[in-house]
Amino acid sequence: MKLQQLRYFCEVARQGLSISKAAAALHTSQPGVSKQLALLEAELGVSVFTRNRNRVSALTPAGRALLAVAQRMLDDAETLKRLAQDFGSRSEEHTSELQ
Repeated sequence: MKLQQLRYFCEVARQGLSISKAAAALHTSQPGVSKQLALLEAELGVSVFTRNRNRVSALTPAGRALLAVAQRMLDDAETLKRLAQDFGSRSEEHTSELQ
């Protein structure tokens, strides 16, 4: 499972279950989003969306539960990035003070 897949999953939910709108918001292609969602579902072993023909129509009960966890994971990943940047900046400041 990749953070990118979770990002795509959350964005589709945020965009009213529109894969096309999610792809536009993510600056990627609709087939790419669809493929990553299929890979995510295959790895998890559960469908996260209810589909009618080729359209996503709803989140499954599993999808609703997984969405909350996926969003927390993405939020935590952003927190990690910010913390690393903060510590990197402090390290650079400390190094320049020593010189």
